Amino acid sequence: MKLAVIDTKACNLNSVLQALKRLEIEPLVSNDQNELKTADKYILPGVGTAQAVMAGIEKGGLSDFIRSLDKPLLGICLGMQVLTKYSAEVPLNGGLTRIDTLGIIDSQVEKIQAPGLRLPHMGWNTVRHSDHPLFKGLAQDTYFYFVHSYCVPVCADTSAVCSYGQDFSAAVCKNNFMGVQFHPEKSGAAGAQLLQNFIAL
Repeated sequence: MKLAVIDTKACNLNSVLQALKRLEIEPLVSNDQNELKTADKYILPGVGTAQAVMAGIEKGGLSDFIRSLDKPLLGICLGMQVLTKYSAEVPLNGGLTRIDTLGIIDSQVEKIQAPGLRLPHMGWNTVRHSDHPLFKGLAQDTYFYFVHSYCVPVCADTSAVCSYGQDFSAAVCKNNFMGVQFHPEKSGAAGAQLLQNFIAL
């Protein structure tokens, strides 16, 4: 099995790579389509902003490549969010109302509505999940680590839910495309189990 981490040049990949190393996985890290085509599974990480991640995807000419994949892909945090149609996370004073994203998941990214609670939503929170294989062996209300101010609302492709002021998608799954809003690479044994489940698909 060959695992590829898609490098958008917009985020620090170290925590993901270290988590995979602990699972004895040495992934290909690339933004080159010809190299990426050789992989069996993909991780799309994301840290920073939707605009930066999409700019990295588009600069590498990877938008159509990702959309056309028929092999398992796991988006992490922003990597999950860019699987949707668009994001409301836009630069201040930039004149934009949204950032168009990959359009694989039929939903969008909105700012978390959590009156009286701090943003970003940062820290450990419980997740209620479906029986998707990504969560095999993980109990309901398992804690995962989150850092985000924007979220994907609960939608038809939601496979796990978290609550912070509102219910939102903690995970989405559509065919071979999966995404988690939390950071499995920072979520201890539970995160390691989820990554192992993805690798085993």
